[in-house]
Amino acid sequence: MTARGQVLISVARLAALIEAGEPVAILDVRWRLDEPDGRPAYLQGHLPGAVYASLEEELSDHTIPDRGRHPLPSGGRLQAAARRWGVRQDSPVVVYDDWNRAGSARAWWVLRTAGLPDVRILDGGLAAWRKAGRNLETGEVTPHPGNVTVPHGDLYAGALPTLTAEQAGAGTMTLLDARAPERFRGEVEPLDPAAGHIPGAHNLPSTAVLADDGTFAGGPALTRLLADRGIDHNGAVGAYCGSGITASVTVAALAAVGREAALFPGSWSEWCSDPDRAVARGPR
Repeated sequence: MTARGQVLISVARLAALIEAGEPVAILDVRWRLDEPDGRPAYLQGHLPGAVYASLEEELSDHTIPDRGRHPLPSGGRLQAAARRWGVRQDSPVVVYDDWNRAGSARAWWVLRTAGLPDVRILDGGLAAWRKAGRNLETGEVTPHPGNVTVPHGDLYAGALPTLTAEQAGAGTMTLLDARAPERFRGEVEPLDPAAGHIPGAHNLPSTAVLADDGTFAGGPALTRLLADRGIDHNGAVGAYCGSGITASVTVAALAAVGREAALFPGSWSEWCSDPDRAVARGPR
């Protein structure tokens, strides 16, 4: 299977799995900055058999201090949520959303890092499903409980690489900032206590790694994006954003072309919470 096929699934392929009755857990991870609770939209129409997964309540743990605005859930919390979603051991998981792949990429990264081997993002999201003329269902879906096992120890030292704040600021790799350019430059900061970026970072907005139709950009387009920023094609890469959500879109895009990138989950919201950490402003 290609690198893209390991990260993404097309509407046609997912529809074929559903129609064949193949075991697959489908998670609706609708979330956006201005509408973090996607459940009402989910209830009005979702993919057949899809279960709503809350980014705020199940893919984050807000009881954890000093880890940014969307701290990662523990292994135990994630396992309990995944079983509620009906995720089964050795069965595939497909995640989708309706806004710039943010929710689905977060779910993909968390589940893959927790050790689930077959998690894929619906390429193009809900819009691609609708555009293909596929049907939606309404109301709640309550699946049979899953049996997936998630390590309860150091969960995020798992299948995908992760950065601490110290590692992100060490200057040992190319660091990509996935936020909008004006936030990177420090001109505005609507969410966090300080404006700017981690010194040495390059700005690559997460929306730039998506095509106009919301599907992930291919290899040539990503190569051009990196080259435009003077980024070495073979060097180590890390990514961050405001709170670790949209940066996972960047990580997924790079994974889909066979390039590994480490995520700094706490991202800018963790970095700028410590006044002793340096802050850069302006274009790099």
